[in-house]
Amino acid sequence: MSAALKGIMIGLSIAAPVGPIGILCMKRTINQGRLYGVLAGLGAATADGIYGLIAAFGFDAITGALMAQQMWIRLIGGLFLCYLGYQSFRSGAADARTEPRHSRSAAAAYATTFLLTITNPMTILSFLGIFAGLNVMQATTSDSLMLVLGVFAGSMLWWLFLSVVVGAIRQTLNARAMIGINRLFAIVLLAFGIYSLYRAITS
Repeated sequence: MSAALKGIMIGLSIAAPVGPIGILCMKRTINQGRLYGVLAGLGAATADGIYGLIAAFGFDAITGALMAQQMWIRLIGGLFLCYLGYQSFRSGAADARTEPRHSRSAAAAYATTFLLTITNPMTILSFLGIFAGLNVMQATTSDSLMLVLGVFAGSMLWWLFLSVVVGAIRQTLNARAMIGINRLFAIVLLAFGIYSLYRAITS
């Protein structure tokens, strides 16, 4: 199996499990359309690619620094998730289709998921574990680069798929359903945020 294909499979396996990033991607798609869902996914895929790069090339100093500060990183991520959940609950009272679509909103769709993914230290541990199992540390530089590009591509494929599917469902929703879904997203984001804060305090 080629390094790029391995990377795609790893990227899919990292991105696919349902979590706060998936919820945000679906929320953006339902509220603002497929493009904003894809941009949210692009932010997550970029962070996955960066962590994949760190793990593949054995940047021990960076990995050690991230692990040493994981309590504060989780704390920031948890507070950010709680804030997003609160904002989502507030916006649930209006027709979600009226959310603004402009360059600032597009940048926010990308930046939000990038920051949340990059502030999850467990992501790099996942990559380190998978790469160790595949003996990536012994790979050539070119194979390692292809693997990292594959990780990004695999992650992005998942977010594209999710945005297309949720975008199709979006067309069937009325205003009442949109409000209900936004409130459900808010509760889930708050739950993830509280759990992240709990892990930060108890770890």
